[in-house]
Amino acid sequence: MTEPNWYSQPYPPEGASAAEGIRNQLGRPELDLLTILVRESAQNSWDARIPHSSAPVEYSIDMWTVSPAHAAAWRALLQTGAPANTANFPLRETLRRGVVRLLAVSDRGTRGLGGPTRANHAIGADRDFVSFIRNIGEPRDTALGGGTYGFGKGIFYLLSRSGSVLVHSRCRTPQGGYETRLIGCTLWKSYVAADDGESHRYTGRHWWGDTSGDVVEPLVGPAAEAVAQRLGLRPFGPEETGTTVVVIDPNLDELPASEAADYLADTIAWHLWPKMISTDGTPPAMSFSVTCDGVRHPVPDPRVTRPLNMFVAAYEAMKGPEGRDLACLKPKKHLGRLGLVKRILPALEPTRAQRMLSIEDLIHHVCLMRPAELVVTYRPGPKPPSAHQGYAGVFRADETMDDVYAKAEPPTHDAWNPHSLDRPESTYVQTTFRRIDEALNGLLSLNGGARPGASSVALGAASSFFSGLVGGAWGAGGATDYSRPGSTATRSSRADEAEERRRRAAKGGRASGRGFDETRDGAGLGQDDLSNAARDGDVTPRRRPRVQYVGEPYYDDREDDSVLVQEFRLPVPGPQRVRIDLAVTLPGSGGRETDPPVGADMPVLVGWEDEAGRVHAEDPWVVEGGESLWRALVRPAPDTMTEIGIKVEAVRPS
Repeated sequence: MTEPNWYSQPYPPEGASAAEGIRNQLGRPELDLLTILVRESAQNSWDARIPHSSAPVEYSIDMWTVSPAHAAAWRALLQTGAPANTANFPLRETLRRGVVRLLAVSDRGTRGLGGPTRANHAIGADRDFVSFIRNIGEPRDTALGGGTYGFGKGIFYLLSRSGSVLVHSRCRTPQGGYETRLIGCTLWKSYVAADDGESHRYTGRHWWGDTSGDVVEPLVGPAAEAVAQRLGLRPFGPEETGTTVVVIDPNLDELPASEAADYLADTIAWHLWPKMISTDGTPPAMSFSVTCDGVRHPVPDPRVTRPLNMFVAAYEAMKGPEGRDLACLKPKKHLGRLGLVKRILPALEPTRAQRMLSIEDLIHHVCLMRPAELVVTYRPGPKPPSAHQGYAGVFRADETMDDVYAKAEPPTHDAWNPHSLDRPESTYVQTTFRRIDEALNGLLSLNGGARPGASSVALGAASSFFSGLVGGAWGAGGATDYSRPGSTATRSSRADEAEERRRRAAKGGRASGRGFDETRDGAGLGQDDLSNAARDGDVTPRRRPRVQYVGEPYYDDREDDSVLVQEFRLPVPGPQRVRIDLAVTLPGSGGRETDPPVGADMPVLVGWEDEAGRVHAEDPWVVEGGESLWRALVRPAPDTMTEIGIKVEAVRPS
């Protein structure tokens, strides 16, 4: 069997690229190395998908420590023929340590690195191997692909502390069979070394493989499979194709391996969510997994993970009738489509992955993407007028404009820079931003006015705490009842009660057969309660029902909705009927509006949620009083202050 060996590239007479220059191709990106790894490697995997296949591309990141059973093979196989000076070849020092950590990025359901293994033989379109292993900076040949040039592979070398990777791939052959390939690569820095008494310059590029010929070749077929097994690499199935790139001694940015795995999983969700969702009845385009030492670290589901679910909703709006076409008028050109959603939502607790995107406690961003539907960046827009309000947008470039936006991207594909383009292409990108800003201004503006007045409660977050006063009547008090459970004391205003009596008297009647009375019994009963109890033959008069609010209202997610939640109890035993009383005010207005002002929606009751999590949509709803905790779920009205009132009345026995 062919034993692999190292080959170090000398400078040829005609010159070559130094390793330092290749490593610097990514420039000085703002994103960290782990984020760039996810973005670049996923683009490579997506561009390598098998044409016309309905199966999703499988993408995985796995981290582990070389086991004692394989450690000897790693040290023996990967030091043979390597340069002796660890300054020129730091992998030697890495392999001498007691522990060797690995990070592998794998894809399946892709073509693998096929085609000729020598650059001068790669004439046709099938040249994946030489594009990834040998050549630098080749233009893309994948229509509507994610990558533009082959710089993305440089991230694998940058992430390795020794600049070293193993590439394990399986591809189809021109004859229709399958071939496994295994090769190692190191990209460090150029150097001068003495050989046979003479000094020679080396580019700093090294390959590990079959050195029996005039050019180092990958191990192929059974030889590749045997060495991969000795190293403990995951084998390919009989008809499985794809590629695994193993980063030796990865730089995890000082994170413990388990935390790095969580970060990678979250990063996948934020940067690759368009490939994770099912749309139009089709399965997701890619599947993702992350493991660390054999333990799976789940990738968040963007449909149910806040605030990514807002971008999913904006994506679906973009594809549907709510989406809008953006165009440049001079010169005339269709740019793409935009979808926007606006929601009431609680403040965020940003994750590390969000902070890397400069997304903190509020979502006011538009996700930019090309037709390949890989996230380019999240472009911030103007902040909403409320800390409890946010919006998300998705702009997808038109297919005819893909080349323009691709040329506007830096090597890391994480921005659109119009200043890097000539006219009219720079005009198209600048107009795209202007059209997006115009749409955002329209989204945030209020059409129409509101009645005059004043209110000092944050938009969308207000709650008017009402409490029931008199059994048998829908009652509204002036403050939250913070009394202990079972107590009949209230903090309602006598003036409010008097006003209620005057209002009812003016209408010539009383609600539900029972009225308000200022006369109170020591047990908290009105005079009408006593007389009615005596008339009905009750020995013990009933206490009137009331609402005991539990804490301040808060925001929470219910499926795809962000709702305002008010918890409450009905401490008085017995069946009682509750109903919601909702009102709004607009910014800069005052007073409670139960009819929607011009340009404003009304808040809507989603339902009454019991302690078991069941939601009852009926309003009114009959509740058995006691110590059970209930929640009123309200969908607030955008651009308004939402007031929640809960009213209660006793249910008379039939």
